[in-house]
Amino acid sequence: MNQQYSSALLERAVDEFAKLPGIGRKSAMRLVLHMLRLDVDKVDGFSNSISTLRHNVNYCRVCHNISDEEVCQICSNPNRNAAQICVVENIQDVMAIEHTQQYRGLYHVLGGVISPMDGVGPGELQISSLVDRVSAGGIDEVILALSSTMEGDTTNFFIFRKLAPFPEVKLSILARGLSINDELQYTDEVTLGRSLVNRVPFTGK
Repeated sequence: MNQQYSSALLERAVDEFAKLPGIGRKSAMRLVLHMLRLDVDKVDGFSNSISTLRHNVNYCRVCHNISDEEVCQICSNPNRNAAQICVVENIQDVMAIEHTQQYRGLYHVLGGVISPMDGVGPGELQISSLVDRVSAGGIDEVILALSSTMEGDTTNFFIFRKLAPFPEVKLSILARGLSINDELQYTDEVTLGRSLVNRVPFTGK
């Protein structure tokens, strides 16, 4: 056991919290000590919620967003515009766009972007299922809402090529109110909302 800890249980808890992204050992220690100050039932509720989430969470079979059911609440909402699909990189981006309250269509979560340096190719992403949704008909517009990075632009162009056989479907991209290399989930709501409302046609150039 590390000599700075008086308890192996404490050390193990700190080690586990320190595995979380953005959490160093000092922050992990503060979190663990905070948990120790809570009532036992609150700590049990916390741990049970995480365990239940990990064991029971689903991913929507339509858009691949996180969901409690086979189809998520957004896809099953009859008040959403089912003729629009907003393509995003991850679940956090869905949340960011929803917070703008500027979009009432559906989503498609790719699960990442094409990045050969990281070993992520088109086959690792939910691009084929996007093409399937478009080919099934009833889609008027696909909005490419990926981060304005080189990987995001590469993914945009790949999707553009894949959807070329469907000229009746409008393909648009967020207005470049977003700075180059900005990740969508970290963009402020006003800028993101304006970029969505003022989206422009995507021509692959």
